[in-house]
Amino acid sequence: MNGKNIVLGVTGSIAAYKAADIAGGLRKAGADVHIVMTDAATRFVTPTTLATISRNPVHRDQFDDSRWEPGHTALADAADLFVIAPATANVIAKMAHGIADDLLSTLLVAARCPTLIAPAMNVHMYESAVVQENLGKLRDRGVAIADPEYGMLACGYEGQGRLRSVDILLADIERLAEASSYSPHTAPTVRDLDGLRVVVTAGPTREALDPVRFISNHSTGKMGYAIAAEAAARGADVTLVTGPTALDAPGGVTRVDVNSAREMHAATARAFDGADVAILSAAVADYEADEVAEQKIKKGDGPLTLTLRRTTDIAAELGRVKGDRLLVAFAAETQDAIANAREKLRRKNADLIVVNDITQPGAGFGTDTNLVTILGDDGASEELPLLSKRDVAARILDAVQRRRSPVEARV
Repeated sequence: MNGKNIVLGVTGSIAAYKAADIAGGLRKAGADVHIVMTDAATRFVTPTTLATISRNPVHRDQFDDSRWEPGHTALADAADLFVIAPATANVIAKMAHGIADDLLSTLLVAARCPTLIAPAMNVHMYESAVVQENLGKLRDRGVAIADPEYGMLACGYEGQGRLRSVDILLADIERLAEASSYSPHTAPTVRDLDGLRVVVTAGPTREALDPVRFISNHSTGKMGYAIAAEAAARGADVTLVTGPTALDAPGGVTRVDVNSAREMHAATARAFDGADVAILSAAVADYEADEVAEQKIKKGDGPLTLTLRRTTDIAAELGRVKGDRLLVAFAAETQDAIANAREKLRRKNADLIVVNDITQPGAGFGTDTNLVTILGDDGASEELPLLSKRDVAARILDAVQRRRSPVEARV
């Protein structure tokens, strides 16, 4: 974003403190950042903090006598991109109805550049009919919406309303800033997966030995749930086929609960029939008991021998019937990660495979981060740094978009 002139509007949400990280990230990417704050925003973060990070004066007063040019047009005329983060229900309503009663809302009426807003508010406010109606009006006008995340909110409720992850938001801003063309009616949007039908698998499976015991693994489902949340936030119609986890399904996602590898295979195959993309991040058991005891296996003095048989390879089965649909497999490895993943990519007839060495710090089961490489059947390889799983999810979906529409993905 070298040389891009970005106006960052900050409004009165508890998430306003994150504007410091957003401004810092934009500056690090080479942008010139000019911050406009509402009076309510100053209750959560000080203008001095944001001025120090942006290295530009923070604007608040619509009638600034120190400037000869009209403040409500000067900043708007110079902007390459407007970003409102966080965006409250109040500023969203003002934008939707053309109200211009302070500096920020006046600038937004005067702006002729791309605009992105990142809502952040109580879940009940966000889900209210009036807020959704106002967001719909803005989308129809070409405003890009960075939908909020699902999670625990500052007000104590759990639901959709938390400001989008700063790293993901910065990627959204960069995508919008680099768009080759713009008009108020054809503005690029961060909902770049609108209408795409995506199946995501997540979590472990449990293979019963008897009514009490089962074979499983250490997967918590965090990676798959992050992919489902990111895909839904970007507009996809998401079906999440999940093994047993302690996680809540992201907002806007259809959740299908399963236990065994057999159940996951059946549910995933059904969902894939009507899907465009399958992203198989679940840690599915490779083996199941040859016979499941009807009663609890009693403890004896000697060793216990179990006979196991192979489960169905879900990725390989989908790869066999995928046609022109896109298949993304996963490979959790402990040695020769890239070589093993390339062999799996070929054997499963996948388009992409996401490989991680689970022995590396931050890349194992149950972590909030991941360290992966994305390999393509065309020989492409993208090695990612250690990132949050939500950030990894975004990069995986970016790779999916590039494979689906190589030309559009570069726009």
